[in-house]
Amino acid sequence: MLTSSPAQSHSRLIHRVAVGCFYFLQGLSFASWGSRIPTIQQQMGLSEAELGGVLLALPVGLLLSLPVAGWVIAKTGSRSVVIFSGLLYTTTLVAIGYSQDPLQLIVALFVFGFAGNLMNISINTQGVGVEALYQKSIMASFHGLWSLAGFTGAAIGTLMIGEGVAPFEHFLLIMFLSLLVIVIASRFVLREDVNTDTDKPIFVMPDKSLIDLGIICFFAMICEGAMFDWSGVYFKKVLLVEKAWIGAGYTAFMCTMAATRFVADWFTSRFGLKRILQLSGTLTAAGLLISVVFPYLYTAMLGFALVGAGVSSVVPLVYGAAGRSKVMSPGVALAAVSTIGFFGFLLGPPLIGFIAGATSLRVSFTIIAVMGLSVALVATNSRSIG
Repeated sequence: MLTSSPAQSHSRLIHRVAVGCFYFLQGLSFASWGSRIPTIQQQMGLSEAELGGVLLALPVGLLLSLPVAGWVIAKTGSRSVVIFSGLLYTTTLVAIGYSQDPLQLIVALFVFGFAGNLMNISINTQGVGVEALYQKSIMASFHGLWSLAGFTGAAIGTLMIGEGVAPFEHFLLIMFLSLLVIVIASRFVLREDVNTDTDKPIFVMPDKSLIDLGIICFFAMICEGAMFDWSGVYFKKVLLVEKAWIGAGYTAFMCTMAATRFVADWFTSRFGLKRILQLSGTLTAAGLLISVVFPYLYTAMLGFALVGAGVSSVVPLVYGAAGRSKVMSPGVALAAVSTIGFFGFLLGPPLIGFIAGATSLRVSFTIIAVMGLSVALVATNSRSIG
C-alpha cells in the first residue's frame, strides 16, 4: 500500500489538480467550437457539403501532428509542450471565431487540430507522470474532467446562442478564462517526465505490448466515433422518434461515458487492467446489440448508455499503460498508440455509412458491436496486458 508524508500527499494533489486543469481547458475549448458550428455555417452561408470539406482541415492538422508530438515531447519534455499547445489551442479558437471566409476558417481549423493533438499527447504524458506519483490508476479521472468540460462548453455555447453572442466574442471569453488558468496551473505541472531515458530511441517500431494497446484503442475509437456521428441518425431513421428525442441516445451515451470515467480507476486498481478492458468491450457490444435487437426508444437509450460505460475508460487506461512502456519514452509511446487509435476514430463513421448504404443502419451497428467485442478479445489474448 502506498504510504507518504502529508507534504508528499499535498504535492501529489497539487500536481493532479494542475494537470487536471489542462484536461478541462482542452475539453472546454473543443466543446465551445463544436457548439458554434451551426452558427458559423450560417454566417458563412456554407452548404452541408461545403461545411464537410471545411471540417476536414481539423483531422488533417491532427494527423500531421502525430509524428511531431512524440518527437518534440521526447526532446523538450511535456511541460513546455503542454503550456505552448494550451496557449496556441485557446488563441486559435478565437481565430476560428474571427474567420471571415472559408479559407481563413480552414487555416484556423488546421492549426486548431495540430495544437489539439500536441496538447492531447503532452497532457497525457503529464497524466502518466502524476499517475506514477500515486502508484495507482488515475488516468480515467483526468479524461472524466475532459468529458465534464464538454458538458460545460456545450452549456455555455447554448447560453451564448440564446443571448445572440457572436462566436468571436464567445471564444474571446473562453480564451481569457483559459489564459488565466494556464498562467496559474503551469507553475504546478510536472517539470520532468517519468520513465525518461536519453538512451531510449525516439524512432523505433512499437513492441508487441504497444501494438496490442494500439489495436484495442483502434477498436474502441471505432465505436466511439460511431456514437458521436451516428447516434442521432439512428434514433431518427431507425427508431423514428419525435424530433425532441433525436438526441436522447447521444445524451445517454455521453452521461454514462463521463460518469464512468470517475469510477473506472478504482475498478482498475481493484480488478486489474485486463478484466476492465474485457468488461468494457463486453458492455460496448451488449449495448449496441440491445439497440439493434430492440429498436425502441427506452431500450435503445439503455443500449447507448451501456456503450458509453463500455468505451469510457478504454482510451485513458490504454494511454496510461502505454506511458509505462519500457522501450519508448512516454510521449513517443502515447503518440504511437494514439496514431493507431486515431485511424479507428476516422474509419468508424464512414464505415457505418458505407455498410448502411449497402444494407441498413441496424446491420452497421451490429458490425460495430463486433468491433466492441474485439476490445475484450484482444485484451484476453494479449500476454502483455496484466
